[in-house]
Amino acid sequence: MHDAHAFLQALATVLCVAAVTTVLFQRLRQPVVLGYILAGFIIGPHVPVPLVADPGIVQTLSELGVILLMFSLGLEFSLRKLFQVGPTAGLTAVIQCSVMVWLGFITGRAFGWTMLESLFTGCCIAISSTTIIAKAFDEQNIRGALRGIVVGILIVEDLIGILLMAMLTAVSTGSGLSAWDLALTVGKLAAFLVGLVAIGLLVVPRVMRAITKLQRPETTLVTSIGICFAIALLAQAFGYSVALGAFLAGSLVAESGEGKEIEHLVQPVRDLFGAVFFVSVGMLIDPALIREHWAAIAVLTGVVIVGKILSVSLGAFFTGNGTRTSVQAGLSLSQIGEFSFIIAGLGLSLKATGLFLYPVAVAVSAITTLTTPWLIRASGPIANWVDRKLPAPLQTFASLYGSWVENLRTSPRQKTVGARVRRMALLMLLDAAFVTVIVIGTSVLLPRITVFIDERMGWGKTLTPWVVIGLAVALALPFCVGIVRMGRRLGVILAEGALPAAANGKVDLAAAPRRMLVVALQLASVFMVSVPVVAITQPFLPGVPGAVLLLVSLGVMGFAFWKSATHLQGHMRAGAQVIVEALAAQSHAKGDDEEPPKDLLQGVRQLLPGIGEPESVALGEASAAVGRTLAELNLRGMTGATVLAIRRGEAGVLVPTAQEVLRAGDILALAGTHEAIDAAKGVLG
Repeated sequence: MHDAHAFLQALATVLCVAAVTTVLFQRLRQPVVLGYILAGFIIGPHVPVPLVADPGIVQTLSELGVILLMFSLGLEFSLRKLFQVGPTAGLTAVIQCSVMVWLGFITGRAFGWTMLESLFTGCCIAISSTTIIAKAFDEQNIRGALRGIVVGILIVEDLIGILLMAMLTAVSTGSGLSAWDLALTVGKLAAFLVGLVAIGLLVVPRVMRAITKLQRPETTLVTSIGICFAIALLAQAFGYSVALGAFLAGSLVAESGEGKEIEHLVQPVRDLFGAVFFVSVGMLIDPALIREHWAAIAVLTGVVIVGKILSVSLGAFFTGNGTRTSVQAGLSLSQIGEFSFIIAGLGLSLKATGLFLYPVAVAVSAITTLTTPWLIRASGPIANWVDRKLPAPLQTFASLYGSWVENLRTSPRQKTVGARVRRMALLMLLDAAFVTVIVIGTSVLLPRITVFIDERMGWGKTLTPWVVIGLAVALALPFCVGIVRMGRRLGVILAEGALPAAANGKVDLAAAPRRMLVVALQLASVFMVSVPVVAITQPFLPGVPGAVLLLVSLGVMGFAFWKSATHLQGHMRAGAQVIVEALAAQSHAKGDDEEPPKDLLQGVRQLLPGIGEPESVALGEASAAVGRTLAELNLRGMTGATVLAIRRGEAGVLVPTAQEVLRAGDILALAGTHEAIDAAKGVLG
């Protein structure tokens, strides 16, 4: 009876205090997750407030919250959705997670933490918060392309988070980070996932479809949660976390086609125990530990905000999104949340980390959660500022790159190009895998190889390791060169698909844009493949040699990129001259009795391919753009469309400056994607 009374007292304390704090945070227009964490801090054992709940009972209830949270994430996940977002948001998520794991690891090592603690730190700051971002987007009514790209990135990040948890569990319970143990860990994990998913797809969807046909919501709810806990228990029995099992359970249930209905039924139960989970997070905050590790909290907060903004923005841009959308996506994803708590708690339960990491992760999450609504609100002005401050060649490249990617997606040669791209990408991944194996194998086996060679050659214990390292570098170098060369070939294939070369010996008028696109795609592909390699091999290397090599390679390609961008700028000025002449012909045609051509710039598109499908727009007397400068209008920053030229009477303006004042009767030549030009027409209308 005493146990029942303690359980009731703990649950009542948690829910009543959480209710008060969440109402307060809703009034302050802050994420309610922070209210739950504050409630846990109040009822925790580290503050002198006479509202203490039994930590053991709360921790037990919070495990249910973790399971239901991960089950809900699984319900939103499907293989179909993964294939839809994979080529764009998936690549961005992989880049972002790789960069953050690497940054977190080297930050932890810089503070003197152990290898496992540093590894857990990197994983803690890698995954953004689906809960916090969804709430902030709903409150600020964020819709359209930005919401789509951010949600896609979050879907893939959640899947990466699950894989990270499984790997961390296996590595922490194994004998260390040896090559054999790592290979064995990956093999066991793959076998478990394949077996569970294969059997689950045969059973779970059929069961859920049969249950939902009964039209009994309570039966559907009980069955779905029962499957969730059963698979979570199965995962635990095989040595993996219950969160992994719950996520897989949600994914299997979602394959029944009834995911939306089941998600609606599960939501109240998930919200209740999810609140208990976040309260339990707050209970573990120790002010003394936070005060002791304030420097690490400050540094990791900066790493999260700056690292996520840069990595997401670059990844989103190179996968075909405009500058504005990419920067806004980076600012929206610059926080950590529930996955950080789960991963940090996993480290505690496995005794792989010290007590300090959990409150550090919670503190970083709380700070970045507070900054998230402000960064989302400021994302538009910040994106405009970034667009204005870019050098002119980069502005030109950024405005045209989206149209090139659009051409590639709509190209009639897409299937042929796609097959060649997949083959080249596979070869790049194989080269990256060989480099990874050589680095890890050399690091792990270096002592044994050194002893083996020294016993036979007698070179000494000082010289022999350097000889082994030199041989490993010589062995890995061809594969590193292969990554760069395959990146070049991949760029050529994609660029020819977007901007085909002239046939029958004709002058290749798309040469300059295609050359720029080749260099850009090579830079992007090498970056996308190499960053995960650096993140994976970092724990096995002293210092940051892999990162230095990557930066040197990117620097060399960046120089070529800048030269091509400068040449593209000259090509655009020449194209603007042709467009001015075409607009002049259009204005002369309007003076005659003949009907003017509907689209006189069609000939310009054929003459100058690769300059963004230019279209002409005439400004009427009632246009809101009349009397405003291009800087005030901020057309490129707002829509992604660029004003290539302006025709004003008999005088043409070539690539107008930001201070050019628009007048009624001006004819503007716009370049960009079809979506960007349509948006620009709406602004100019």
